[in-house]
Amino acid sequence: MPAYTTGGVIRRRPILVFLAIAFGFSWLVGLGLAVAGGLRSPALPVLLLVYMLGPGIAALVVSRWVDRPDSIPRALGVSQVRPVGRFVALLLGAVVLAVVLVLGALAVGALFGLYRADLVGFSGFRAYLEQVAPAALSRVSMGTVVLLQFLNVLIGAFVNVIPALGEELGWRGWLLPALLPAGVPTAVVVSGALWGIWQAPLIALGYHYPGGPAWLGMLAVICFAIVIGALLSWLRLRTGSVWPAVLARGAINAAAGLPLVFLAYGTTFTPLTTTILGWSGWLLPAVLIAVLAWRGQFRLDREPWLAPVPGRPSAGPGTGQGAPRLDP
Repeated sequence: MPAYTTGGVIRRRPILVFLAIAFGFSWLVGLGLAVAGGLRSPALPVLLLVYMLGPGIAALVVSRWVDRPDSIPRALGVSQVRPVGRFVALLLGAVVLAVVLVLGALAVGALFGLYRADLVGFSGFRAYLEQVAPAALSRVSMGTVVLLQFLNVLIGAFVNVIPALGEELGWRGWLLPALLPAGVPTAVVVSGALWGIWQAPLIALGYHYPGGPAWLGMLAVICFAIVIGALLSWLRLRTGSVWPAVLARGAINAAAGLPLVFLAYGTTFTPLTTTILGWSGWLLPAVLIAVLAWRGQFRLDREPWLAPVPGRPSAGPGTGQGAPRLDP
């Protein structure tokens, strides 16, 4: 039977509590980062990780003490991992989708003349390696080094599971289903926009969009979050699980260095216009979203691709029925 429904009314109190915790926790960490020196702070990696945990913490707190579904893991999409073979295939497929979108963004940027690529000599990447690791190219070929970058993306997607889960457990695991009574388009757009606004303190510090006006960076990250959030929402709704969205999010982060790999020597680019963070990088995902919508892939009456492990049925987020269960 379908895992989601647009029936009922939006329960505002759990949503407001979730947003207060998610924004309050992360923005407080963002304030600490600003005081500690911003993006130049030696504590940046740790504080970024803690920042990203905010939505996940909010989802767990609201599920445990406010929303109170029958089974928290099922309600958040954590226990939907069967059949195992399909689950593994979907995780790998999510990583491939993320990498294709990142590379597709570079191709579209090149088509518009916003990104100059060197797919033969990898001249920009070679020049970078000659500065930071000159001995590396004397031991292995440039082609091997480039192939290793894709292996790094695959490994990085799984390494990034913890910070990505911190985001996705909140935005797609809890908030998206909680907003579904307003309709799928509204739930997808609003959850994506809130994800973008949540990143405002980091953008104000120059994260993602260095050198440009902060207001323009904030507008850009909201657009990015709506577009990419729509695909992550599709993964959540279609599979019934939060894990494919988590891996896709982790892979996008892990693939952040690929624009440097293919960049032609002596050229540069700006994230506001190219890469998956810029407007030209949103075109391919937007087309994919339109095709998925046309094919009915966002409909909630479809059987999800994954099922939860055996256990007591869950009423899902926003029902407020019964004491919460932490078992699957």
